Amino acid sequence: MNEYDFTLKFSLPDVGIRPEDYVEALIANGCDDALIGIGQQGRIALNFMRDAVTAMEAVQSAIKDIKRVIPGARLVEAAPDLVGLTDVAEILGFSRQNMRKIMLGAGTAFPPPVHEGRPSIWHLAKILQWLGDNGHYAVDDSLIELARVAMELNIVRELDDVDASVHDELLTLIA
Repeated sequence: MNEYDFTLKFSLPDVGIRPEDYVEALIANGCDDALIGIGQQGRIALNFMRDAVTAMEAVQSAIKDIKRVIPGARLVEAAPDLVGLTDVAEILGFSRQNMRKIMLGAGTAFPPPVHEGRPSIWHLAKILQWLGDNGHYAVDDSLIELARVAMELNIVRELDDVDASVHDELLTLIA
């Protein structure tokens, strides 16, 4: 068993119900291994420390526990996924300057960002995998696994917004 630390953010099905009204039911129905955030009306966030054999099992069981209490809840974001260089450096325990030096030194071999700007944003899983594969840092496999699951959840959630009639055409454009 591994312990997985991840966050799931949901929009609530009925914005008239206060997020705090769900807290006790969530704790009683399997989410007693989560810190529950209720700071935004219509949203709820749960930071889990869940024991499971795989990251997918940990995240799936958490989502099922949440949906059992809040059936119409819609996933907004799974983390850890979208990060800046400072986030990556913090996760791995070294300086932002060192992370930037690694990125700049790699040139185009470094994973491309999801958003290039100020700040640039990457999928954590892609950076961790690249760092491990290129000998820059020994990365815990369970962290890579968890970041990949979070990335895949977020991508699948975003696919809901793609018009099915243009999906294949758009895919051929970017491939």
